[in-house]
Amino acid sequence: MRHRSLTPLVLAFGVLLTLLASSPALAASYRYWSFWEGTGGQWQYATQGPSTARPADGAALGFRFAVSRDAAAEAAKPRAAADFAAVCGGTAAVEGRKRIAVVVDFGVPADAPASDAAPQDTPRTACAQVAPDATAAEALAEVAKPLRYNGAALLCAVSGYPKQGCGEPIADDGPQPRQTATPKPSARSDGGPSTGLLAGLAAVAALAAAAVWQSRRRR
Repeated sequence: MRHRSLTPLVLAFGVLLTLLASSPALAASYRYWSFWEGTGGQWQYATQGPSTARPADGAALGFRFAVSRDAAAEAAKPRAAADFAAVCGGTAAVEGRKRIAVVVDFGVPADAPASDAAPQDTPRTACAQVAPDATAAEALAEVAKPLRYNGAALLCAVSGYPKQGCGEPIADDGPQPRQTATPKPSARSDGGPSTGLLAGLAAVAALAAAAVWQSRRRR
């Protein structure tokens, strides 16, 4: 009969897993500038930030503003090719300087913050000529000022876009509103548990307690 006393516990954990998997409050998207490096003509998500990466002469760098849930897996790539020759082919080499192809993609209108608009709809390309030891951030600053960073050296704005904000989480519940609204206390937007999830966890705890009580009573 002992296996019967465990049934409520099994059901309780099943409910818990279902709630955790289905709760929208645990999913969050982020609006930010992602940094890419060209490898074999393809964009690869950069393994370090632009302030520390030091690209070699002939490198291609990409920057894309978009809304993405997972930085490495789902971040939107620049919509222009990682093609050094296409960007810098017409720029003559200069002794003591390196050439870096820079692609700046301001993203699509749906990804723009409220009350802000991208400087242009199509990606911008430019050939930066910088010092041999220059970082990716210096190459970007050469062709797309002004830049804005936060205290953690996260790239917040390119060519002044966006005017405010820096990688904050946003609600992941479909199309984003074009105006800012103050969330209700029960509709948390900070990634914390929702009211429904908390109620579900309370129900799981009650089921578990009942299972333990029944098990002791049967002994």
